[in-house]
Amino acid sequence: MLPATAAMLASAFVATAAVAQTTIPATETNASSATPTAVWRFDEFAKQLKNPTVALSWGGDFRVRDEYFNNAMSLSSDPHFSPLFGTGHEQEYFRFRGRVWASFFPTNAVTLNLRLAAEPREFLKPAFSDTFFNSTGMQWRYGIVDNFNLQWKKPFDLPATVTVGRQDIFLGDGWLVGDGTPEDGSFTYFLDSLRLTCKLDEIHTTIDAIGILQYARPDAWMPTFGPSGTVPGQPAGLLLTDQDEKGAILWIANKSVPEANVDGYFIYKHDTRLNNPPPADFGDNADIYTFGGRISGLALNHWKYSAEGAYQFGRKQEQDEFLTTYDTSIFHEIRAGAVNSKLTYLFKDDWNDQLSLSYEFLSGDNPHTGTDEMFDVLWGRWPRWSEMYNIYSYVPETRVGQTANLHRIGPTWNVTPAKNLDFSLSYYVLLADEDTPTRTLVFTQQSFTDHGSLRGNYLQAILKYKFNQYVSAHLWSEFLWEGNYYSKQQMMDFLRAEVMFTF
Repeated sequence: MLPATAAMLASAFVATAAVAQTTIPATETNASSATPTAVWRFDEFAKQLKNPTVALSWGGDFRVRDEYFNNAMSLSSDPHFSPLFGTGHEQEYFRFRGRVWASFFPTNAVTLNLRLAAEPREFLKPAFSDTFFNSTGMQWRYGIVDNFNLQWKKPFDLPATVTVGRQDIFLGDGWLVGDGTPEDGSFTYFLDSLRLTCKLDEIHTTIDAIGILQYARPDAWMPTFGPSGTVPGQPAGLLLTDQDEKGAILWIANKSVPEANVDGYFIYKHDTRLNNPPPADFGDNADIYTFGGRISGLALNHWKYSAEGAYQFGRKQEQDEFLTTYDTSIFHEIRAGAVNSKLTYLFKDDWNDQLSLSYEFLSGDNPHTGTDEMFDVLWGRWPRWSEMYNIYSYVPETRVGQTANLHRIGPTWNVTPAKNLDFSLSYYVLLADEDTPTRTLVFTQQSFTDHGSLRGNYLQAILKYKFNQYVSAHLWSEFLWEGNYYSKQQMMDFLRAEVMFTF
Protein backbone atom coordinates (compact mmCIF):
# COMPACT_ATOMS: atom_id res chain seq x y z
CA MET A 1 0.00 0.00 0.00
CA LEU A 2 2.89 2.37 0.58
CA PRO A 3 3.65 3.12 -3.11
CA ALA A 4 0.00 3.87 -3.74
CA THR A 5 -0.16 6.14 -0.71
CA ALA A 6 2.96 8.00 -1.79
CA ALA A 7 1.50 8.51 -5.27
CA MET A 8 -1.74 9.89 -3.82
CA LEU A 9 0.04 12.37 -1.60
CA ALA A 10 2.36 13.39 -4.43
CA SER A 11 -0.66 14.13 -6.61
CA ALA A 12 -1.99 16.41 -3.87
CA PHE A 13 1.23 18.43 -3.91
CA VAL A 14 1.09 18.69 -7.71
CA ALA A 15 -2.51 19.86 -7.57
CA THR A 16 -1.56 22.41 -4.95
CA ALA A 17 1.10 23.84 -7.19
CA ALA A 18 -1.32 23.97 -10.08
CA VAL A 19 -3.76 26.21 -8.25
CA ALA A 20 -1.15 28.46 -6.69
CA GLN A 21 -1.20 32.16 -7.34
CA THR A 22 0.06 33.11 -10.80
CA THR A 23 1.59 36.49 -11.44
CA ILE A 24 1.09 38.04 -14.87
CA PRO A 25 4.34 39.68 -16.04
CA ALA A 26 4.12 43.44 -16.25
CA THR A 27 4.07 44.97 -19.72
CA GLU A 28 6.42 47.77 -20.66
CA THR A 29 3.58 50.20 -20.14
CA ASN A 30 2.63 49.24 -16.60
CA ALA A 31 6.24 48.56 -15.66
CA SER A 32 7.00 52.23 -16.07
CA SER A 33 3.90 53.36 -14.26
CA ALA A 34 3.09 53.46 -10.56
CA THR A 35 0.21 50.94 -10.78
CA PRO A 36 0.74 47.59 -9.01
CA THR A 37 1.53 44.49 -11.02
CA ALA A 38 -1.66 42.72 -12.11
CA VAL A 39 -2.18 39.43 -10.27
CA TRP A 40 -4.50 36.68 -11.49
CA ARG A 41 -5.63 34.36 -8.76
CA PHE A 42 -7.09 30.93 -9.35
CA ASP A 43 -9.60 31.34 -6.54
CA GLU A 44 -11.06 34.46 -8.17
CA PHE A 45 -11.32 32.64 -11.48
CA ALA A 46 -12.94 29.64 -9.80
CA LYS A 47 -15.46 31.83 -8.01
CA GLN A 48 -16.53 33.43 -11.26
CA LEU A 49 -16.68 30.08 -13.01
CA LYS A 50 -18.77 28.48 -10.26
CA ASN A 51 -21.20 31.42 -10.12
CA PRO A 52 -21.74 32.38 -13.78
CA THR A 53 -25.08 34.10 -13.02
CA VAL A 54 -27.02 35.12 -9.94
CA ALA A 55 -29.39 32.24 -10.68
CA LEU A 56 -26.81 29.42 -10.71
CA SER A 57 -24.05 28.09 -8.48
CA TRP A 58 -22.23 24.80 -8.99
CA GLY A 59 -19.20 22.80 -7.82
CA GLY A 60 -17.79 19.34 -7.38
CA ASP A 61 -15.30 17.13 -5.60
CA PHE A 62 -13.23 14.03 -6.26
CA ARG A 63 -12.16 11.74 -3.43
CA VAL A 64 -9.52 9.01 -3.75
CA ARG A 65 -9.12 6.49 -0.93
CA ASP A 66 -6.76 3.55 -0.54
CA GLU A 67 -8.15 1.35 2.24
CA TYR A 68 -6.59 -1.72 3.79
CA PHE A 69 -7.86 -3.84 6.66
CA ASN A 70 -7.23 -7.23 8.23
CA ASN A 71 -9.73 -9.17 10.40
CA ALA A 72 -11.93 -6.09 10.67
CA MET A 73 -15.03 -7.88 9.35
CA SER A 74 -14.00 -11.53 9.66
CA LEU A 75 -12.85 -11.02 13.29
CA SER A 76 -10.35 -13.81 12.60
CA SER A 77 -8.17 -15.11 9.78
CA ASP A 78 -9.03 -18.70 10.76
CA PRO A 79 -11.90 -20.09 8.61
CA HIS A 80 -12.87 -22.38 11.51
CA PHE A 81 -13.78 -19.34 13.60
CA SER A 82 -14.98 -17.26 10.63
CA PRO A 83 -16.35 -19.58 7.91
CA LEU A 84 -18.24 -16.80 6.14
CA PHE A 85 -15.56 -14.07 5.98
CA GLY A 86 -12.32 -15.78 7.03
CA THR A 87 -11.03 -16.40 3.50
CA GLY A 88 -11.38 -12.68 2.75
CA HIS A 89 -10.04 -11.44 6.08
CA GLU A 90 -7.45 -9.22 4.36
CA GLN A 91 -8.78 -6.51 2.06
CA GLU A 92 -7.32 -3.67 0.03
CA TYR A 93 -9.14 -1.54 -2.49
CA PHE A 94 -9.27 1.95 -3.99
CA ARG A 95 -12.44 4.05 -3.87
CA PHE A 96 -12.88 6.82 -6.44
CA ARG A 97 -15.85 9.01 -5.53
CA GLY A 98 -16.78 11.88 -7.82
CA ARG A 99 -19.61 14.33 -7.22
CA VAL A 100 -21.01 17.33 -9.09
CA TRP A 101 -23.65 19.62 -7.62
CA ALA A 102 -25.62 22.68 -8.63
CA SER A 103 -28.09 25.09 -7.03
CA PHE A 104 -30.61 27.06 -9.07
CA PHE A 105 -32.21 30.22 -7.68
CA PRO A 106 -35.40 31.08 -9.61
CA THR A 107 -36.30 33.56 -6.84
CA ASN A 108 -34.61 34.83 -3.69
CA ALA A 109 -36.78 32.50 -1.60
CA VAL A 110 -36.68 29.31 -3.69
CA THR A 111 -33.67 27.08 -4.38
CA LEU A 112 -33.48 23.86 -6.41
CA ASN A 113 -30.54 21.66 -5.37
CA LEU A 114 -29.12 18.81 -7.42
CA ARG A 115 -26.11 16.55 -6.82
CA LEU A 116 -24.85 13.55 -8.81
CA ALA A 117 -22.40 10.99 -7.43
CA ALA A 118 -20.53 7.85 -8.47
CA GLU A 119 -17.91 5.68 -6.75
CA PRO A 120 -16.23 2.85 -8.69
CA ARG A 121 -13.85 0.67 -6.70
CA GLU A 122 -10.64 -1.13 -7.62
CA PHE A 123 -10.16 -4.31 -5.55
CA LEU A 124 -6.53 -5.36 -5.17
CA LYS A 125 -7.62 -8.45 -3.22
CA PRO A 126 -10.77 -10.56 -3.76
CA ALA A 127 -13.80 -8.52 -2.72
CA PHE A 128 -15.47 -9.44 0.57
CA SER A 129 -19.12 -8.64 -0.11
CA ASP A 130 -22.01 -7.66 -2.40
CA THR A 131 -22.28 -8.49 -6.11
CA PHE A 132 -18.49 -8.35 -6.61
CA PHE A 133 -17.80 -11.05 -4.01
CA ASN A 134 -14.49 -12.89 -4.46
CA SER A 135 -13.57 -10.77 -7.50
CA THR A 136 -10.62 -8.46 -8.16
CA GLY A 137 -10.20 -5.50 -10.49
CA MET A 138 -12.48 -2.56 -11.17
CA GLN A 139 -16.05 -2.65 -9.96
CA TRP A 140 -17.96 -0.12 -12.02
CA ARG A 141 -20.74 0.72 -9.61
CA TYR A 142 -23.77 2.75 -10.57
CA GLY A 143 -24.10 6.53 -10.44
CA ILE A 144 -26.92 8.11 -8.51
CA VAL A 145 -28.79 11.36 -7.96
CA ASP A 146 -27.86 11.72 -4.30
CA ASN A 147 -29.41 15.16 -3.71
CA PHE A 148 -32.50 16.50 -5.44
CA ASN A 149 -34.61 18.88 -3.40
CA LEU A 150 -36.55 22.11 -3.47
CA GLN A 151 -36.02 24.57 -0.63
CA TRP A 152 -38.45 27.39 0.15
CA LYS A 153 -37.36 30.04 2.66
CA LYS A 154 -39.87 32.06 4.67
CA PRO A 155 -43.01 30.60 3.09
CA PHE A 156 -45.93 32.99 3.46
CA ASP A 157 -43.50 35.27 5.34
CA LEU A 158 -43.21 32.77 8.21
CA PRO A 159 -39.88 32.24 10.08
CA ALA A 160 -39.41 28.83 8.51
CA THR A 161 -37.71 26.88 5.73
CA VAL A 162 -39.31 23.97 3.87
CA THR A 163 -37.09 21.44 2.09
CA VAL A 164 -38.70 18.60 0.16
CA GLY A 165 -36.89 15.80 -1.67
CA ARG A 166 -33.60 13.96 -1.41
CA GLN A 167 -31.38 15.75 1.12
CA ASP A 168 -28.63 15.25 3.70
CA ILE A 169 -29.86 15.55 7.30
CA PHE A 170 -27.59 15.68 10.34
CA LEU A 171 -29.10 16.38 13.77
CA GLY A 172 -27.15 17.04 16.96
CA ASP A 173 -23.82 15.26 16.57
CA GLY A 174 -25.38 12.62 14.31
CA TRP A 175 -25.73 10.01 17.03
CA LEU A 176 -29.17 8.88 15.83
CA VAL A 177 -29.68 10.92 12.63
CA GLY A 178 -26.71 11.33 10.31
CA ASP A 179 -26.76 8.84 7.42
CA GLY A 180 -29.73 7.35 5.62
CA THR A 181 -27.69 5.05 3.37
CA PRO A 182 -25.30 3.02 5.57
CA GLU A 183 -24.88 0.09 3.17
CA ASP A 184 -23.00 2.09 0.51
CA GLY A 185 -20.14 3.12 2.78
CA SER A 186 -20.09 6.96 2.77
CA PHE A 187 -20.75 7.05 -0.97
CA THR A 188 -24.01 8.87 -0.12
CA TYR A 189 -25.78 10.02 3.08
CA PHE A 190 -29.20 11.22 1.97
CA LEU A 191 -32.70 10.76 3.29
CA ASP A 192 -35.73 11.11 1.02
CA SER A 193 -37.75 13.40 3.20
CA LEU A 194 -39.79 16.50 3.87
CA ARG A 195 -38.24 18.88 6.40
CA LEU A 196 -39.78 21.94 8.03
CA THR A 197 -37.39 24.09 10.06
CA CYS A 198 -38.79 26.93 12.17
CA LYS A 199 -36.40 29.44 13.75
CA LEU A 200 -37.85 31.39 16.65
CA ASP A 201 -35.08 33.91 17.21
CA GLU A 202 -36.84 35.69 20.09
CA ILE A 203 -36.61 32.58 22.26
CA HIS A 204 -33.42 31.20 20.65
CA THR A 205 -35.20 28.03 19.56
CA THR A 206 -35.16 25.94 16.39
CA ILE A 207 -37.85 23.36 15.68
CA ASP A 208 -37.39 20.64 13.05
CA ALA A 209 -40.30 18.48 11.89
CA ILE A 210 -39.24 15.79 9.41
CA GLY A 211 -41.06 13.04 7.53
CA ILE A 212 -38.98 10.26 5.93
CA LEU A 213 -39.71 7.74 3.17
CA GLN A 214 -36.51 5.79 2.47
CA TYR A 215 -36.18 2.81 0.14
CA ALA A 216 -33.44 0.20 0.39
CA ARG A 217 -32.99 -0.21 -3.37
CA PRO A 218 -31.07 2.64 -5.06
CA ASP A 219 -33.44 2.69 -8.05
CA ALA A 220 -36.71 2.28 -6.13
CA TRP A 221 -38.19 5.61 -7.22
CA MET A 222 -35.42 7.34 -9.16
CA PRO A 223 -33.38 5.45 -11.82
CA THR A 224 -29.64 5.02 -11.29
CA PHE A 225 -26.98 5.56 -13.93
CA GLY A 226 -26.12 1.97 -14.70
CA PRO A 227 -27.51 -1.18 -13.04
CA SER A 228 -27.58 -1.24 -9.23
CA GLY A 229 -28.09 -5.00 -8.97
CA THR A 230 -31.24 -4.83 -6.87
CA VAL A 231 -34.00 -6.42 -8.97
CA PRO A 232 -37.08 -7.26 -6.86
CA GLY A 233 -37.55 -10.99 -6.44
CA GLN A 234 -33.82 -11.66 -6.74
CA PRO A 235 -31.07 -11.62 -4.08
CA ALA A 236 -30.39 -8.06 -3.05
CA GLY A 237 -27.13 -6.60 -4.35
CA LEU A 238 -25.95 -3.03 -3.85
CA LEU A 239 -28.42 -1.64 -1.34
CA LEU A 240 -28.60 1.73 0.38
CA THR A 241 -29.91 0.28 3.63
CA ASP A 242 -31.29 -3.05 4.88
CA GLN A 243 -35.02 -2.46 4.69
CA ASP A 244 -37.56 0.06 3.46
CA GLU A 245 -38.00 2.74 6.11
CA LYS A 246 -40.57 5.35 7.06
CA GLY A 247 -40.14 7.80 9.86
CA ALA A 248 -41.05 11.00 11.63
CA ILE A 249 -38.82 13.27 13.69
CA LEU A 250 -39.62 16.19 15.98
CA TRP A 251 -36.42 17.90 17.17
CA ILE A 252 -36.40 21.04 19.34
CA ALA A 253 -33.13 22.88 20.07
CA ASN A 254 -32.88 25.79 22.48
CA LYS A 255 -29.79 28.03 22.88
CA SER A 256 -31.09 30.54 25.39
CA VAL A 257 -28.21 29.73 27.73
CA PRO A 258 -24.89 29.58 25.81
CA GLU A 259 -23.34 27.38 28.48
CA ALA A 260 -26.20 24.87 28.23
CA ASN A 261 -27.67 24.26 24.78
CA VAL A 262 -30.62 21.91 25.19
CA ASP A 263 -32.11 19.56 22.58
CA GLY A 264 -35.15 17.34 22.98
CA TYR A 265 -36.52 14.95 20.40
CA PHE A 266 -38.98 12.25 19.44
CA ILE A 267 -38.19 9.84 16.58
CA TYR A 268 -40.48 7.21 15.07
CA LYS A 269 -39.10 4.61 12.62
CA HIS A 270 -41.08 1.95 10.76
CA ASP A 271 -39.05 -0.80 9.07
CA THR A 272 -40.30 -3.17 6.34
CA ARG A 273 -38.29 -6.19 5.21
CA LEU A 274 -37.39 -6.48 1.53
CA ASN A 275 -39.60 -8.73 -0.55
CA ASN A 276 -37.11 -11.32 -1.77
CA PRO A 277 -37.41 -15.10 -1.68
CA PRO A 278 -35.68 -16.70 1.35
CA PRO A 279 -32.88 -16.69 2.26
CA ALA A 280 -32.27 -13.48 0.29
CA ASP A 281 -34.87 -11.51 2.22
CA PHE A 282 -33.49 -9.57 5.13
CA GLY A 283 -33.95 -6.42 7.11
CA ASP A 284 -36.39 -5.78 9.92
CA ASN A 285 -40.11 -5.51 10.38
CA ALA A 286 -40.30 -3.08 13.25
CA ASP A 287 -41.90 -0.05 14.84
CA ILE A 288 -39.43 1.86 17.00
CA TYR A 289 -40.25 4.88 19.18
CA THR A 290 -37.36 6.90 20.63
CA PHE A 291 -37.47 9.76 23.14
CA GLY A 292 -34.24 11.56 23.97
CA GLY A 293 -32.48 14.70 25.03
CA ARG A 294 -29.10 16.33 24.72
CA ILE A 295 -27.29 19.11 26.60
CA SER A 296 -24.03 20.71 25.45
CA GLY A 297 -22.01 23.85 25.88
CA LEU A 298 -18.81 25.62 26.92
CA ALA A 299 -18.26 26.17 30.65
CA LEU A 300 -15.60 28.18 32.51
CA ASN A 301 -13.96 29.11 29.17
CA HIS A 302 -12.01 25.85 28.96
CA TRP A 303 -14.50 23.00 29.40
CA LYS A 304 -16.65 21.79 26.52
CA TYR A 305 -19.17 19.06 27.16
CA SER A 306 -22.08 17.13 25.68
CA ALA A 307 -24.36 14.50 27.19
CA GLU A 308 -27.19 12.70 25.44
CA GLY A 309 -29.57 9.98 26.55
CA ALA A 310 -32.37 8.12 24.80
CA TYR A 311 -34.99 5.48 25.58
CA GLN A 312 -36.65 3.20 23.03
CA PHE A 313 -39.80 1.12 22.99
CA GLY A 314 -41.90 -0.51 20.30
CA ARG A 315 -41.74 -3.93 18.67
CA LYS A 316 -39.47 -5.86 16.30
CA GLN A 317 -40.12 -9.11 14.48
CA GLU A 318 -38.20 -12.18 15.59
CA GLN A 319 -35.65 -13.62 13.17
CA ASP A 320 -33.77 -16.88 13.16
CA GLU A 321 -30.06 -17.47 12.66
CA PHE A 322 -30.48 -17.55 8.86
CA LEU A 323 -32.20 -14.14 8.93
CA THR A 324 -35.48 -15.67 7.75
CA THR A 325 -38.56 -15.18 9.86
CA TYR A 326 -39.91 -17.90 12.16
CA ASP A 327 -43.47 -16.65 12.12
CA THR A 328 -44.88 -13.37 10.89
CA SER A 329 -46.99 -13.16 14.05
CA ILE A 330 -44.01 -13.25 16.45
CA PHE A 331 -42.84 -9.83 17.58
CA HIS A 332 -40.77 -8.88 20.60
CA GLU A 333 -41.40 -5.77 22.63
CA ILE A 334 -38.48 -3.32 22.54
CA ARG A 335 -37.13 -1.93 25.81
CA ALA A 336 -33.74 -0.31 25.24
CA GLY A 337 -31.61 2.61 26.38
CA ALA A 338 -28.45 4.48 25.43
CA VAL A 339 -26.12 7.27 26.58
CA ASN A 340 -23.50 9.25 24.66
CA SER A 341 -21.24 11.77 26.40
CA LYS A 342 -18.00 13.67 25.97
CA LEU A 343 -16.02 16.08 28.16
CA THR A 344 -13.22 18.16 26.62
CA TYR A 345 -10.63 20.45 28.17
CA LEU A 346 -9.45 23.24 25.82
CA PHE A 347 -5.90 24.30 26.70
CA LYS A 348 -6.14 27.30 24.32
CA ASP A 349 -2.41 27.26 23.69
CA ASP A 350 -0.41 27.79 20.48
CA TRP A 351 -1.01 24.19 19.39
CA ASN A 352 -4.73 24.24 20.19
CA ASP A 353 -4.33 21.23 22.48
CA GLN A 354 -7.57 19.49 23.46
CA LEU A 355 -8.00 16.50 25.75
CA SER A 356 -11.32 14.65 25.80
CA LEU A 357 -12.92 11.79 27.67
CA SER A 358 -15.79 9.92 25.96
CA TYR A 359 -18.30 7.44 27.30
CA GLU A 360 -20.99 5.72 25.26
CA PHE A 361 -23.48 3.03 26.23
CA LEU A 362 -25.76 1.11 23.85
CA SER A 363 -27.84 -1.64 25.43
CA GLY A 364 -27.66 -5.20 24.10
CA ASP A 365 -30.33 -7.86 23.95
CA ASN A 366 -30.60 -10.22 26.91
CA PRO A 367 -31.32 -13.66 25.39
CA HIS A 368 -33.00 -14.85 28.59
CA THR A 369 -35.95 -12.45 28.41
CA GLY A 370 -38.91 -12.26 26.08
CA THR A 371 -38.21 -8.63 25.20
CA ASP A 372 -35.69 -7.08 22.80
CA GLU A 373 -33.23 -4.89 24.73
CA MET A 374 -30.98 -3.99 21.78
CA PHE A 375 -30.81 -0.23 21.25
CA ASP A 376 -31.27 0.66 17.58
CA VAL A 377 -29.15 3.62 16.43
CA LEU A 378 -31.74 4.39 13.71
CA TRP A 379 -30.13 6.59 11.05
CA GLY A 380 -26.86 6.83 13.01
CA ARG A 381 -25.12 3.95 11.23
CA TRP A 382 -22.03 5.85 10.10
CA PRO A 383 -18.37 6.05 11.31
CA ARG A 384 -19.01 8.33 14.26
CA TRP A 385 -15.87 7.30 16.15
CA SER A 386 -14.34 4.49 14.06
CA GLU A 387 -14.06 3.75 10.35
CA MET A 388 -13.29 0.12 11.18
CA TYR A 389 -14.92 -1.20 14.32
CA ASN A 390 -18.40 0.24 14.50
CA ILE A 391 -18.83 -0.29 10.74
CA TYR A 392 -17.21 -3.55 9.55
CA SER A 393 -16.76 -5.38 12.85
CA TYR A 394 -20.46 -5.34 13.67
CA VAL A 395 -21.44 -7.23 10.48
CA PRO A 396 -21.07 -10.72 12.09
CA GLU A 397 -23.35 -9.81 15.01
CA THR A 398 -25.74 -7.14 13.73
CA ARG A 399 -25.30 -5.28 10.41
CA VAL A 400 -23.07 -2.69 8.78
CA GLY A 401 -22.76 0.17 11.25
CA GLN A 402 -25.47 -1.24 13.54
CA THR A 403 -23.53 -0.46 16.70
CA ALA A 404 -25.12 -2.01 19.79
CA ASN A 405 -24.37 -3.96 22.99
CA LEU A 406 -21.52 -1.62 23.86
CA HIS A 407 -19.72 0.31 26.57
CA ARG A 408 -17.04 2.60 25.11
CA ILE A 409 -14.81 4.71 27.35
CA GLY A 410 -11.48 6.44 26.81
CA PRO A 411 -9.51 9.61 26.05
CA THR A 412 -8.72 11.51 22.82
CA TRP A 413 -5.95 14.03 22.30
CA ASN A 414 -6.27 16.62 19.49
CA VAL A 415 -3.50 18.99 18.50
CA THR A 416 -2.65 21.41 15.66
CA PRO A 417 1.18 21.55 15.59
CA ALA A 418 1.25 23.66 12.40
CA LYS A 419 -1.18 25.64 10.32
CA ASN A 420 -3.67 23.35 8.53
CA LEU A 421 -2.10 20.26 10.14
CA ASP A 422 -4.22 18.32 12.65
CA PHE A 423 -3.37 15.19 14.62
CA SER A 424 -5.56 13.13 16.94
CA LEU A 425 -4.90 10.06 19.07
CA SER A 426 -7.69 8.03 20.71
CA TYR A 427 -7.78 5.03 23.02
CA TYR A 428 -10.95 3.25 24.09
CA VAL A 429 -11.76 0.25 26.21
CA LEU A 430 -14.65 -1.54 24.52
CA LEU A 431 -16.98 -3.76 26.56
CA ALA A 432 -20.13 -5.69 25.73
CA ASP A 433 -23.30 -4.99 27.71
CA GLU A 434 -24.33 -8.64 27.26
CA ASP A 435 -21.87 -11.54 26.93
CA THR A 436 -24.02 -13.08 24.18
CA PRO A 437 -23.97 -11.16 20.87
CA THR A 438 -27.23 -9.37 20.21
CA ARG A 439 -27.64 -10.90 16.73
CA THR A 440 -25.62 -13.68 15.12
CA LEU A 441 -25.83 -15.77 11.96
CA VAL A 442 -25.35 -19.51 11.90
CA PHE A 443 -22.18 -18.76 9.92
CA THR A 444 -20.72 -16.37 12.51
CA GLN A 445 -21.55 -17.92 15.89
CA GLN A 446 -18.09 -19.52 16.08
CA SER A 447 -16.54 -16.03 16.29
CA PHE A 448 -17.91 -15.38 19.80
CA THR A 449 -17.29 -17.06 23.16
CA ASP A 450 -20.67 -16.19 24.78
CA HIS A 451 -18.93 -15.85 28.17
CA GLY A 452 -16.70 -12.77 27.88
CA SER A 453 -17.53 -9.05 28.01
CA LEU A 454 -14.22 -7.49 26.89
CA ARG A 455 -14.50 -6.58 23.22
CA GLY A 456 -10.96 -5.26 23.23
CA ASN A 457 -8.54 -2.35 23.47
CA TYR A 458 -8.91 0.12 20.63
CA LEU A 459 -6.32 2.62 19.33
CA GLN A 460 -6.76 5.25 16.62
CA ALA A 461 -4.34 7.80 15.10
CA ILE A 462 -5.29 10.36 12.43
CA LEU A 463 -3.15 12.92 10.61
CA LYS A 464 -4.92 15.53 8.45
CA TYR A 465 -3.51 18.29 6.29
CA LYS A 466 -5.29 20.94 4.25
CA PHE A 467 -3.03 22.17 1.44
CA ASN A 468 -5.49 24.91 0.46
CA GLN A 469 -9.22 25.33 -0.05
CA TYR A 470 -9.14 22.90 -2.98
CA VAL A 471 -6.93 20.04 -1.78
CA SER A 472 -6.82 18.13 1.51
CA ALA A 473 -5.48 14.74 2.59
CA HIS A 474 -5.32 12.43 5.57
CA LEU A 475 -3.65 9.29 6.88
CA TRP A 476 -5.88 7.19 9.12
CA SER A 477 -5.06 4.15 11.26
CA GLU A 478 -7.03 1.97 13.69
CA PHE A 479 -6.14 -1.12 15.72
CA LEU A 480 -8.10 -3.40 18.04
CA TRP A 481 -6.60 -6.07 20.27
CA GLU A 482 -9.54 -8.45 20.71
CA GLY A 483 -10.67 -9.48 24.18
CA ASN A 484 -12.50 -12.52 25.57
CA TYR A 485 -15.76 -11.54 23.84
CA TYR A 486 -14.21 -13.08 20.69
CA SER A 487 -13.10 -16.69 20.20
CA LYS A 488 -9.78 -16.25 18.39
CA GLN A 489 -8.63 -12.97 19.96
CA GLN A 490 -6.49 -11.70 17.09
CA MET A 491 -5.64 -8.12 16.19
CA MET A 492 -7.77 -6.07 13.81
CA ASP A 493 -6.26 -3.22 11.83
CA PHE A 494 -7.44 -0.58 9.38
CA LEU A 495 -5.28 1.82 7.33
CA ARG A 496 -6.40 4.50 4.92
CA ALA A 497 -4.84 7.23 2.80
CA GLU A 498 -7.12 9.85 1.28
CA VAL A 499 -6.78 12.81 -1.04
CA MET A 500 -9.78 15.10 -1.62
CA PHE A 501 -10.01 17.61 -4.45
CA THR A 502 -12.83 20.16 -4.12
CA PHE A 503 -13.88 22.77 -6.65
